[in-house]
Amino acid sequence: MRTSRHTAHVGTVALCGALLAACSGAGGGSGARSVNVLMVNNPQMADLQKLTAEHFTKSTGITVNFTVLPENDVRDKISQDFASQAGQYDIATISNYETPIYAKNGWLAPLSDRAKADHAFDQGDILPAVQESLSVSGRTYAEPFYGESSFLMYRKDVFEAKQLTVPAHPTWGQVADLAAKVDGARPGMKGICLRGQPGWGEVIAPLTTVVNTMGGTWFDKDWTAKVDSPEFTRAVTFYVNLVSAHGEAGASQAGFTECLNDMTQGRVAMWYDATSAAGALEASGSPVAGKVGYAPAPVEQTKSSGWLYTWAWGVQKASKNQDDAWKFISWASGKGYENLVGEQLGWSRVPAGKRASTYVNPHYMAAAQAFATATKDALTAADPGNPGVQPRPAPGIQFVGIPEFTDLGTQASQQISAAIAGRTSVADALTACQARAETVAGKHRGQ
Repeated sequence: MRTSRHTAHVGTVALCGALLAACSGAGGGSGARSVNVLMVNNPQMADLQKLTAEHFTKSTGITVNFTVLPENDVRDKISQDFASQAGQYDIATISNYETPIYAKNGWLAPLSDRAKADHAFDQGDILPAVQESLSVSGRTYAEPFYGESSFLMYRKDVFEAKQLTVPAHPTWGQVADLAAKVDGARPGMKGICLRGQPGWGEVIAPLTTVVNTMGGTWFDKDWTAKVDSPEFTRAVTFYVNLVSAHGEAGASQAGFTECLNDMTQGRVAMWYDATSAAGALEASGSPVAGKVGYAPAPVEQTKSSGWLYTWAWGVQKASKNQDDAWKFISWASGKGYENLVGEQLGWSRVPAGKRASTYVNPHYMAAAQAFATATKDALTAADPGNPGVQPRPAPGIQFVGIPEFTDLGTQASQQISAAIAGRTSVADALTACQARAETVAGKHRGQ
């Protein structure tokens, strides 16, 4: 899952969007049609802003007022507005983590009937794992803008020069061995990049996939906290030792953006992270375009271990502009929009990972041939309901699908980041995490 990405014009656009929203009001004022959209500042959303006025507003007459914020800030603002049902924002970018929680709280307008009636939208084209993650009791509550899983990225040229081969389906043991062998393969190059930055969407995301495949879990099916179990401890110890010995400089503060920069600039030979990173690595002008290989997320005890994440559009139940909100969502998440991005901005920038049709589009497949199949395979293999070796009490691969996980995961991430930095031991870090997890588990056992 991606965290905040900054683009040069985001602050200006966010300010303009906020001013427009303030001036027009939620209903647009003076009879004008408008929708207010609160969204994360990722690159795909920046592309959307560039295209909206000319290709959506001009044809529909619906003005879109964007408010754009970094991920942590946008999550807080969305939660406040949707929880209060204030109706300031008609649409917000939410993920497959928030969608089931918001739906159960009655904060979202269901979209199933609108999608069914909108034949051009083609709900059946949405990838099953993504569709399921945005549904509750068979009803759709958000539509995906783009989706991602996780996989291993590696420098083919570096491995060839060292006469090393990345297995078609690597294990974490094999990855650790290869990281040691390619560490220092070129001046200043480390073996692997792994997130160490605090945040439930930063270090906790890749780390939890390692925990899952090594036999661990945050909670068992009876809501017993298992953070200090031997399996969880082994996985965290492995992760901390690997990134400490052969990982990037400043690992305890490195997140998605830092690892992307390290991989692009040749400072690491491997990187385990989001499949959506491949578009940037293979983009025109990238120093490593054509030099990167892609393998499935490493495993140990499970057949697959890639995560599942999607930024999606949710409509606030209190919105008075739901018809126009759907028109925007249908456009932004539709096949036509993907074609528009490909034709206007380049096919490698298509917000992919959500539709089966994307992966039979000859233009996209030609531009994304290095990673498209690997991405689709990872998304297809993702199973949020059964990501490990034991039953779970809540869905989620790189997170636990409960409201308390944002706080639990964030506090745990601070402890684990400190272990990566050498400021505490893994044992002490997990003891502190276990105490917090037990408090959360107690609340759920009593429900």
